[in-house]
This record gives sequence, C-alpha cells and structure tokens, in this order.
Amino acid sequence: MYVHVNAATSADGKLASRERSQLRISGSADFDRVDASRAESDAVAVGVGTVLADDPSLTVKDQDRVADREADGLSPHPARVVFDSRGRTPSDAVILDDVATTYVLVAEAAPAERRESLAAAGAEVVVAGTDRVDPAAGLDALADRGVERLMVEGGGELIFSLFEAGLVDELTVYVGAMVVGGRDAPTLADGDGFVESFPALSLSGVDRLDDGVLLRWTVESRPG
Repeated sequence: MYVHVNAATSADGKLASRERSQLRISGSADFDRVDASRAESDAVAVGVGTVLADDPSLTVKDQDRVADREADGLSPHPARVVFDSRGRTPSDAVILDDVATTYVLVAEAAPAERRESLAAAGAEVVVAGTDRVDPAAGLDALADRGVERLMVEGGGELIFSLFEAGLVDELTVYVGAMVVGGRDAPTLADGDGFVESFPALSLSGVDRLDDGVLLRWTVESRPG
C-alpha cells in the first residue's frame, strides 16, 4: 500500500493551538490541492483526536472530481478511516454518515458496547491490535478491503505511529504564514519521538501556494 501523509502546519510546526482547536492554516489553493489528492486516493485516514476536535467529513468537495471518480467506476468518495483504539468516535460524527464507507480501526481492548454502537451508526469496525491499534495490522486489513493508496490527514500521534512503523511513502506539508506557539500544541509528528534511526526524507518539490509554501518529500529510509 502507498501511504501519503498530508498536513498543514504553522511556520513553527503546529497543527493546532494548545487548546486543540481547529486553525485555518491553508488558503483556497491548498484546500483545492488537498481535495484533488483525496479524489486520487482509495481511502482517507485520521486519528480519533481529529474526529473529536474537528468532526471532519473527509469527502471530495469538487463535483467534477466526484463525477470523474464515478466515470472511472469508483465510489463517489474515497473510504474514510479512523484509527480509534478505544472506539471513542461519537455515534453522531459526520464521518459516520452514509456518504462513503467508513472503517473504524479499534483494538481488542475497545469496549464491546462501543464497537456495537459504531457498527449500528454505520461504521465497519475492524479489530487490529490488542491494547492499541497496530498500524501495520490496520493497513493490512485495509489492503484486504481494496485500499491501495491511503491519504493520512492527521493528527500528530497517528502520523508519528505510521513513521515509527516504517509505513509512510510520501509526506506533503503546507507551511502557513502564522506562528502558534505553545509547548502543548500538537505538532506534525507527536508520540514518543525518535532519538536515533530517524526517518530520512528526500525533498522532491517546493511550491508557493496562497501565502505559504508546500513542501513535498519522499521517504528514503525507515526506522530500524
């Protein structure tokens, strides 16, 4: 599976404020780029923290792109994926509507009543891991369901876990013209962090968009 991580950060590398509130970092040109990337993907993934903070739909917004997917024999929108070890996704979350298939990846430790509630709300609940979702097992389960290209849109904990597991192929980051600050504000890759054997990236593109810059990297080496 090809895994493309995409994010928008402030100039100081923050995804959101210390209150975890959503920030408008990108402008219209970058929003359109993200929409195009979604349309080219089989599935779009986020962590449960992003669902709780932003309640995203993760659907394709441009109707011409929706029509192009349908003309190619695809579903109108890519599948949505939530990495949610304990099954905390609210049953009324937008991501659980019937616009597109939604997979919620949970751990065995997720309470049975939460799994049942999510399934009743329309999710396909996939167990991948014991105490926490195992990223590799989760991606294998998605591959079994036909996902060949996965776009990951955050947050920092999920992005770090995918880098840690050596599963990321491409990273694109839009860096916006703002400073957020705050030692507790989420960054592009949170989690425990690397102290050695850092993932190595190769810069493949730089473009000015809106009032910021888009950076593209391919992953050259993985941890371990």
